[in-house]
Amino acid sequence: MTSCTTPLPSAPRGLIRSTLGTVTGLALAAAIAPAAAETPWFPMKVYDASSGTPKPAEYTPLPKAEKPYKLCVLFPHMKDSFWVAVAYGIVKQAEAMNVNMTLYEAGGYENLPKQLSQFDDCMASSPDAIIVGAISGAGLSKKFEEAKAKGVPVVGVANPLPPNALPAAIYVDFVAMGAVTGEGLLAQAKPGDKLNIVTFPGPAGSGWAESFNEGFKKAVSKNPNAKVLAEKFGDSGVAVQLQLIQDALQAYPGMNVIWGTAPTAEAAIGAVAEAGRADMKIMSSYENQAMLDALNRSDILAFATQYPVGEGAVSVDQAVRLIEKKPVMSLAQPLASAVDKTTVPKLQMDLVLAPGSWTPVYSVKAK
Repeated sequence: MTSCTTPLPSAPRGLIRSTLGTVTGLALAAAIAPAAAETPWFPMKVYDASSGTPKPAEYTPLPKAEKPYKLCVLFPHMKDSFWVAVAYGIVKQAEAMNVNMTLYEAGGYENLPKQLSQFDDCMASSPDAIIVGAISGAGLSKKFEEAKAKGVPVVGVANPLPPNALPAAIYVDFVAMGAVTGEGLLAQAKPGDKLNIVTFPGPAGSGWAESFNEGFKKAVSKNPNAKVLAEKFGDSGVAVQLQLIQDALQAYPGMNVIWGTAPTAEAAIGAVAEAGRADMKIMSSYENQAMLDALNRSDILAFATQYPVGEGAVSVDQAVRLIEKKPVMSLAQPLASAVDKTTVPKLQMDLVLAPGSWTPVYSVKAK
């Protein structure tokens, strides 16, 4: 099966490569496509939370769509390699299932009005289904109702949604994912260590930032020597996070743990070095290419993963199943795990990050 792809345009709000560069080790783990990967993407271990009670399961997609359907995809942004990884999974699965795909990105979590407008653009293009990484599940609720009224199925990917907002979705249990990083921090702390933490969860109102933060705080509260000094919410771009970190370094001189988004950790590495704070511990609540590189250099303690490539691929299959009215796992949840230097060799990297050589694209045309 062949496909035609359209490259990502070089717009100011397009892909922003990590300032830490591309991970050199990715070439060893990169998969060109699901069928060509040394370790197949599927079956992918997940929790089936369709009933409300998560149960261990394995996800296997349909081999191919019955027709070259038209999928429209909405992302909050493409500013870091997390969303590039989700895009990679979507593109490769669209190619594998022989469906058409068009991707829109809103440029950042502050741009809900733009994502609402892009949802309208999707609907105007007469898609067979829409896949959305929601800036705000609540903010998009009316659009979800409009799509349902017109018979267009919508699938949620990567970001959390209100219960039963959509007929199908794949996203991690964000509270549990936050908790694994908190547990990882405590596991690496020496007895008696004072952990003075400032958290940088991400954009307020996104849902996932608050849930990550909740899980992390609950986990570290088990240690009486761990104290959360402050919580600093902000857009998950490196520039915004850097300013928040620099402010916190001034306001909280006793801070010795920075926990937050992958761009937070990326920004923190340079800020901490500039401040001469070699004692600072840095942890990321999720993955991107820069985090793997930073972990290998011992610049961070750990990061968590939700297998974003796998999430993207599963969302395409869920969309096709809804179009074809076939049985669908209405809520699939990847198994969140903390990754440190001892566990990274066991990680199925082709489900976590896109290959460093992959150029993101905005569209796929079916054969």
